[in-house]
Amino acid sequence: MTQLTTSIQKHPKGLYLLFFTEMWERFSYYGMRALLILFLVSEVSKGGLGWSSVQAGQLYGLYTGFVYVTPLIGGYLADKFLGFRYAVMIGAALMALGHGSLAFDSMFAFYLGLLLLVLGNGFFKPNISSMVGQLYPEGSPLKDSGYTIFYMGINIGAFLGILICGYLGERVGWHYGFGAAGIGMTLGLILFASLQFMLGDVGLKPVKVKTVVETKPLTSAEKKRLYVVGILAFFSMLFWLAFEQAGSSMNIFALKYTDRQLNWLNFEVPASWFQTINPLFIFILAPFFSMLWIELAKINKNPNGPLKFVAGLFLLGLGFLVLVVGAANIPPGAQSASVSMMWLIFAFLLHTMGELCLSPMGLSYVNKLSPKHLMGVMFGAWFLAAAVGNYIGGILFGMIDEIVKTQSISTFFLIFVFVAWGGVVVLFVLSFKLRDWMHGVK
Repeated sequence: MTQLTTSIQKHPKGLYLLFFTEMWERFSYYGMRALLILFLVSEVSKGGLGWSSVQAGQLYGLYTGFVYVTPLIGGYLADKFLGFRYAVMIGAALMALGHGSLAFDSMFAFYLGLLLLVLGNGFFKPNISSMVGQLYPEGSPLKDSGYTIFYMGINIGAFLGILICGYLGERVGWHYGFGAAGIGMTLGLILFASLQFMLGDVGLKPVKVKTVVETKPLTSAEKKRLYVVGILAFFSMLFWLAFEQAGSSMNIFALKYTDRQLNWLNFEVPASWFQTINPLFIFILAPFFSMLWIELAKINKNPNGPLKFVAGLFLLGLGFLVLVVGAANIPPGAQSASVSMMWLIFAFLLHTMGELCLSPMGLSYVNKLSPKHLMGVMFGAWFLAAAVGNYIGGILFGMIDEIVKTQSISTFFLIFVFVAWGGVVVLFVLSFKLRDWMHGVK
């Protein structure tokens, strides 16, 4: 396929089209995600569904889990039949319809909307990212920078989506929030469809690649590197089952147990707005972490992949310990409290730092450690681990009401301290063996 030409000094115009398209898609996804649990558990008299935490947790876990599964199918269809560009438009259209369906006050429309969102995400998510790389010639020094710019669009969209959809959903009406998410996705689709000429022929047709059937058995070193990928995938599952509490139990903690009143502004912060803290801190801290690894590498002190996972899990557990301490004075059975919002903000800061230690490193090490002919399979396994983690996280959230009845929400958050720090201990012990199994991969 002919690549777009670019210069050393200038990014291709198509990057900015993909930036804004992805920004609007993340606006819609995170705007809807910020509201989902709150809508499910809110009283019927307030326009919600009045579900129990068990029911809400199961649905939330299934939804966020399938979000990681369907891209495997959408990526395959784009590779073989559709091309990345048509897959992105199909995905955007399905998600716009999904958000539009959620704007209607009907259980059929609600379930249809979730189904369309999951399917649309599968077509959209893997293929727009693939087009970013295709904008640049092989070996271009601008490619890494291009992905960094693209990643900024993700976090800007997430921040704005949660801010706008969260406010409309909580203060005006749930379906207005869902509808606003749909408007964002529709804008992204219109933008992409009308300005796609900026991409040249990138993503227009399926990539034709001559495949070579690998008949040689794996070497001992390759097998051990795959063991490392599998073990890291397991610990990433532990990470995501706790981290994704941001949209469930931490959302409920913001709603019921946090003092959200800003007296100096005479304004109560919507509970969903606390989820903007993660993308905001990523935007601020990501460049720092990127420079940190570079500087540590210069003095030969850059931790290997397993140790960065250990750091990520440790920071995640520390964030939940902050919530354990912050909620310590809430008595058993309490359905409301007024804990300072600084506890949540500090917890989100630590969780974001943990994410920056673990998430980018995980994708990088799957790429580095997997044999080329098994790369797709290993990335699939990696995302499946995240899907399982999201589902288990939703099931664990379903326990919150029963635990709060007899103990405290502080006890509930303690579960995730044990999960994260248990993972820290086990992975730290394993890290010495994993370092050997990586056979020089850094």
